Amino acid sequence: MRRILIITPHYPPSNLAAVHRSRLFAQHLPTFGWDPIILTVDERDYEESLDWNLHALLPKNQRIEKVRAFPVTKPRLIGDIGLRAFFQLRKRALELVKSERIDFVYIPIPSFYVALIGPYLHRKTGVKYGIDYIDPWVHRFPGSDKLFSRHWFSMHLAKFLEPRAVKHAALITGVAEGYYQGVIDRNPHLKESTVFAAMPYGGEAIDHEGLKDLNIEPYLFSKNGKFQFVYAGAMLPNAYGPLESIFKAISSEKIQFADVEFHFIGTGYLSNDPHSYNIKPLAEKYGLWESVVFEYPRRIPYLDVLVHLGIADAVFILGSTEPHYTPSKTYQGVLSEKPIFAVLHEKSTAADVVQSTGAGQILCFNGTDGLDELEARFLSTVRSFQLFAKKFDPSDVNQNVFERFSAKLVTSKLSNLLNKL
Repeated sequence: MRRILIITPHYPPSNLAAVHRSRLFAQHLPTFGWDPIILTVDERDYEESLDWNLHALLPKNQRIEKVRAFPVTKPRLIGDIGLRAFFQLRKRALELVKSERIDFVYIPIPSFYVALIGPYLHRKTGVKYGIDYIDPWVHRFPGSDKLFSRHWFSMHLAKFLEPRAVKHAALITGVAEGYYQGVIDRNPHLKESTVFAAMPYGGEAIDHEGLKDLNIEPYLFSKNGKFQFVYAGAMLPNAYGPLESIFKAISSEKIQFADVEFHFIGTGYLSNDPHSYNIKPLAEKYGLWESVVFEYPRRIPYLDVLVHLGIADAVFILGSTEPHYTPSKTYQGVLSEKPIFAVLHEKSTAADVVQSTGAGQILCFNGTDGLDELEARFLSTVRSFQLFAKKFDPSDVNQNVFERFSAKLVTSKLSNLLNKL
């Protein structure tokens, strides 16, 4: 067995979405000859709610090394756990690389700051390292153009730090090619020294099978005879444009949606605050709040999300105006055995997952320029989808195609790259 050190500040029992990237890689890497050591931060230092059911899904003998982070100050000046635990993670990582036979160091980001541990270890020991882009690091958020704003500082700090982090990286991966294309554009010299590869999140059927033994009951909403869509997960800044177009379309023909509900779960701007509404203000603007649109802002445990997907009539997936965005919830949607209604940028790789498996229907749009067309087409498309959903049979989903997107197959691609390196 070769040995890989995965540095990830968040790991189960953290319930943040990004933990599944490291969790699923670590779960399947031993099958392909790689023994993972997880270096993470002690759960006592997490700010989010803990999910011990998710922790129970981890392999029994998985090796997990933990460090403590500096506490969050009052007022809250630094919240990023990768920054609060940066020196502790770096110190322990160096100890592990020096004392044990570590063949490769792999760092999923965010937290973005931990990527800087890679070149440090390489300089000290010569160990090869790779960075996995779950999100782009250098990124223009709404407000990035406002001089000296928080987003402006973040963007310019990212532009300064990223070249130093990737300079000696042997491997750079991402959820899709668009997640790291900017890295190549900004650092063209990396084409000569670095391997690049796109790997989706991948779906894990075992997660859904484990629900049967836990007896978790849905608690956010119940069946009421209406056609219920569920959107579960965070809202990206560039997803509000498509969402507003959808709400406009619904409000123009609200009477047609008297039998439809959209439930948004875990969409708040603060993961632990049940009152940090993001969707509610927009729903109120168009007169849809608590008639068509419902929001539960607080992030709930991963397996609880799967339970609520299980009682819904359909899974709703909303993309971004950015073409690279590939919602990881797509794979959960297919495995939930519910039909998927996806509103996606036409270049999103998630569209291929839904389309090629026959798991649902897609309404595509072309970035911000296509929002008016999205609004015009939404009503007819959602009604067409409801007819599709009534006839939907999970056994019709092409499992042979979906196997291409399984977490195990995605991990096999990672292991092949590691072996070559």
